Amino acid sequence: MPEHTVSPHHACAGGAALTVIEGVAAPLPLPNLDTDQIMPKQFLRIIDKSGLDRGLFHDMRFDEHGAPRADFVLNQPRYRQASVLVAGPNFGCGSSREHAVWGLQQAGIAAVIASGFGEIFYSNAFNNRLLLVMLPQAEVEQLLQALQSAESPRVRIDLDDLSVRAPGFAAGFTLAARQREMFRRGLDMIGLTLTQAEAIAGFARRHHAHSPWLYDVAAATMARLRAQADGQGRHTGEGTDV
Repeated sequence: MPEHTVSPHHACAGGAALTVIEGVAAPLPLPNLDTDQIMPKQFLRIIDKSGLDRGLFHDMRFDEHGAPRADFVLNQPRYRQASVLVAGPNFGCGSSREHAVWGLQQAGIAAVIASGFGEIFYSNAFNNRLLLVMLPQAEVEQLLQALQSAESPRVRIDLDDLSVRAPGFAAGFTLAARQREMFRRGLDMIGLTLTQAEAIAGFARRHHAHSPWLYDVAAATMARLRAQADGQGRHTGEGTDV
C-alpha cells in the first residue's frame, strides 16, 4: 500500500492517524438505503459491538435459506475486498442506529461516497471515524461509470488535498475542519476536544471572574439538592431497624 494508507480494519479500530484511504470501491447506488436495511433489527440484540459484520445488508446479501445472493455486489469476487462504498443518495436515512456504522466498519468499510446521507447516520459515522464523502450526484454517477469500466475498481480518497481519484476520474470534496482533524490526528470527538483543554480552562477562569454569582447559584442549588437527597434517604430508612 502507498505511504500513509491505512488498511480498513486498522482505520476502524480508531486511534490511527489517517490521511489516505485507498482500496476497492463497491457500487451500491440504491437511493434511500435506510439503517434498517444496512443493519436489520434482529442484529441489535447483542450486548456488545462484536459480530455486526454478519448483519450488514443481511437481507440483501443472503436469501431466506441463509445462502449468499450471487447478484449482491459484496458477494461478487470483484468487490469482496471492498473498503469503500459508492452509494446512492440519502444513504443511511431512517432511524438512529449506530449499529449500522459499526457493522460497516467491522466489514472493512472505511469510507462511503454518496451525494447525501441521513442526518443522524452522518453524525454517528463521524463520531466513530467512518469517513463520509459527499459529491454532487452527477459526479457520483461519473465515478460509478469509471469504476465499472476500470480493470481494477480502486479509489483513493486523500484528506490532505480533499480529493477522490479513480481510473479516469478525479473530484474534490469538502469536509469540516473539525472532522478532518479527527481523521488526520487519529482522535475521536472527546480526544479532539481535549486538545483544547487549556483554552477551555482559561475560558472557565475568565467566566468565573466575570460572573461569579453564577457559580454561587450553582453551588447553592447543588447543596440544596444534596440535602433533599439526604433527607429522603433518612426518611425511607425510618422504621427499618430490626
